[in-house]
Amino acid sequence: MMDADFRGNRYVVQNGKVLYERETGFADLANGIPNTIETKFASASAGKVFVAVGILQLIEAGKIKMDDTLGMLLDMPLNAIDEDVTVRQLLNHTSGVPDYFDESVMEEYEELWVDYPNYKIRHNSDLLPLFINKPMMYTKGEKFQYNNSGYVLLAMIIEKVAGMDFDRYLKEHVFDRCGMKSTGYYELDRLPAKCANSYIYCDDTKDYRTNIFSVDAKGTGAGGAFITVRDIVRFWTGLSEGKLISKAFVSDMLSKQSGDGIDAEEGYYGYGVWIIDNPAGEDFAYFQGCDLGVSFISEYNPNNGMISVLVSNYGDNVWREMRKIRDVFY
Repeated sequence: MMDADFRGNRYVVQNGKVLYERETGFADLANGIPNTIETKFASASAGKVFVAVGILQLIEAGKIKMDDTLGMLLDMPLNAIDEDVTVRQLLNHTSGVPDYFDESVMEEYEELWVDYPNYKIRHNSDLLPLFINKPMMYTKGEKFQYNNSGYVLLAMIIEKVAGMDFDRYLKEHVFDRCGMKSTGYYELDRLPAKCANSYIYCDDTKDYRTNIFSVDAKGTGAGGAFITVRDIVRFWTGLSEGKLISKAFVSDMLSKQSGDGIDAEEGYYGYGVWIIDNPAGEDFAYFQGCDLGVSFISEYNPNNGMISVLVSNYGDNVWREMRKIRDVFY
């Protein structure tokens, strides 16, 4: 049932048992090094889920509150950004803060780097020049609109409150707790072993190039974590078992918090995850990411204990593969 031309990893687990596993394509195309179960893949916006967990941990620890505002938490000029935007509004994409990559206006992420080199982006604060001087997109709380800047600001809140870089906080408080030893935020010019290159097909040369000039040099709160498919299963397992936040907070995270559900497949938004309405049982939760040369989706079905992870370092259609899994296994 699965696409024979798909390049990347597909991994489906139910209650700890592997139902389907397939690794295809090359991590290093020029040298013919194949993707394996241990390959670390870029995951684009999927990393927002880790930031959401980090924020919920700080809330549960009493260090911040859902309704604390940007003005209260960040000691920096916000210019035209409403200082009364809340943590909750950042988490559920209803903040209205200016989005440095507004997907309703811009088509390709690499458009950002025409005037501002991507190699400068190695910390959350490096992205501020791309949005800090822009006006609010709409009045806070007015509507849902997916927003990358909001999660950059959330990562900066983690850094301010925790007193460390957000990726170090996530390693210590999320990845290590779940045994996610291969997950992290790596610099593209300093990648560790077993990381896959991400490839873009060029029509003019009929060949592939890597995306090193198309995305941030290092991931931020908006995304960019490198993951393995097994680590993503460990994350879902740790989250559902209460290793990261309490069961009550997990329930809130995986519940509809914003969005209108007009697109039934896209669904609603929780905190860091998308929610698909399921009238016949508990709702499905997923998180996803897409960049040039990168596509990722992972979904949790609490009704049957299934976790699916699909990732491609060629930008192949992970969403189509996920639909097949739903049709067969759900």
